[in-house]
Parts: sequence; C-alpha cells; structure tokens
Amino acid sequence: MIAALFKLDRSEPRMTAAVIIAAVGAAALLGAWFFQYVVGLAPCPLCLEQRVPYYFAIPLAVMVALGVSYGAKPRVLQFALLAIAAGMLWNAYLGVYHAGIEWKWWTGSEACAGAVPNFRAQPDIMDRIGRTAIVRCDEAPWRFLGLSLAGYNVLISLGLAAAAVWGALARRSAAYGSSSVSQ
Repeated sequence: MIAALFKLDRSEPRMTAAVIIAAVGAAALLGAWFFQYVVGLAPCPLCLEQRVPYYFAIPLAVMVALGVSYGAKPRVLQFALLAIAAGMLWNAYLGVYHAGIEWKWWTGSEACAGAVPNFRAQPDIMDRIGRTAIVRCDEAPWRFLGLSLAGYNVLISLGLAAAAVWGALARRSAAYGSSSVSQ
C-alpha cells in the first residue's frame, strides 16, 4: 500500500530511504510508547531525550517522500536526508552514552543518577515523596539478548542514519533520465 502510494521502487532511492525512515522511526517510537504505557517501564530523562530525534526525523522523512512525489529540488531533498542522518547519528551517540551509563562504564549526570529532590520547602513532604517517581538512567529495567532499550536505539539510529545517507547520495536510475549524484 505504501509502495503504491509513493511509487516506491529502486529507481528512486530518496523515496525509498524516506519511507524506510518514516516507517522504522514510527515503529521505534511506538515500541518506546508500548514499553512505557503497556509494559509500565517509566522512561528516564535520557530515554525521553533519545525520542526527540525521531520527532523531527519522521515528519521530515514524510516531507522528503512528498517532495520526491511532487518534484522538489534534488538538493533540498538531499539536504533533508543528510539532516535526518545527522540527527540519527546524534541519537546513536545518546544511546551509546546511555548504554554506557547502564553498564557502569561511566557516570551520567545528576539527573540520571536518580538524586532525591529537595522537599525542604514543602509542607506536605511525606505526600510529595510518596508521589515522586525517580527513574534512574543507570539501571536497565529490560534487556533482550544482552541489549537494553538504549542499545537497541543505537542499532536503529545507526540503521536510519545509513538509510538517510544512502538516500542522499545514491544515484537515481536511468529510468528517470539521470545518473548523477547531484540529483
């Protein structure tokens, strides 16, 4: 259905890359929300920060796909895909940083250490303490095949960055009348 909607084929790598980025990025976000709202794993501050690149990459990938469909300038499409790649590489870095904190290879910020907030100025301190959820970045609440969600985010982000770079730099097929990288 998506292929028919966007005329997805190998002759237009920008379209293929954009659809892959939008679909896989949306699946990654849905997975994060599933673990948060269905499984009950509350996200730590770094988990929430790792979602931000998806929030910009998915709509930008949809705009690239629409741009390909409506004949946008190739340089604009290439720049958008390279921007997605940069965002996903940053996200991979955040995932490596987060996984390193979970494996105790290095320490995270104070916000990630689960430091207890200061309640001295609050008159109802016991009530506030009871309602405060402290989610630590240095504890992986779930692992599969030795990787935490941060580790899987690294793999997904690197894959999306690779797809974006491929889409930005790949040559179009001769079926579209061009074979230069500058398209």
